[in-house]
Amino acid sequence: MIRPTPQTRKRDPSIALINIVFLMLVFFLIAGTIAAPLDPDLKLVETDELEGREPPDALVLRADGTLNFRGDQMDVEAYMQIHADGPVRIVPDRNASGLRMMEVSRALRTSGASSVILVTERSLE
Repeated sequence: MIRPTPQTRKRDPSIALINIVFLMLVFFLIAGTIAAPLDPDLKLVETDELEGREPPDALVLRADGTLNFRGDQMDVEAYMQIHADGPVRIVPDRNASGLRMMEVSRALRTSGASSVILVTERSLE
C-alpha cells in the first residue's frame, strides 16, 4: 500500500513582519520617553504678536541677490571691514537663490569670518 506523503505547512510570512513592526513600536515608545517631559506648571512664552525683524548686526540677502546691512546696500568686503571678526549672521530672503547664498557664505569665510550663521524663521505650527 502506498502511503500519502505528509503535507508540510508553510509558515505565514506575515508573522515575521508583524513581529518586526511590534519590536519597532516598542523601541519608539521607549526612545520617546528618554527625554524628560516639561514641568506641567511651566507656561511657555507666547509670541503670537511678536514683530519679526532681522538681528541688527545681520547681513541681509535680498531676493535679487544684493546684500544690505542696516538699510544700506553693501558688498562682502565692506561688511567685513565694519564687522571685524567673529561669527557673521545672514538673514536671507525666502526667494533668494541658494547658489547666491553659498557664494556669499564662501566670500565671508575667505574674508575672515570665523563662522557664518544662517538666520531663519522657525514655526511650531
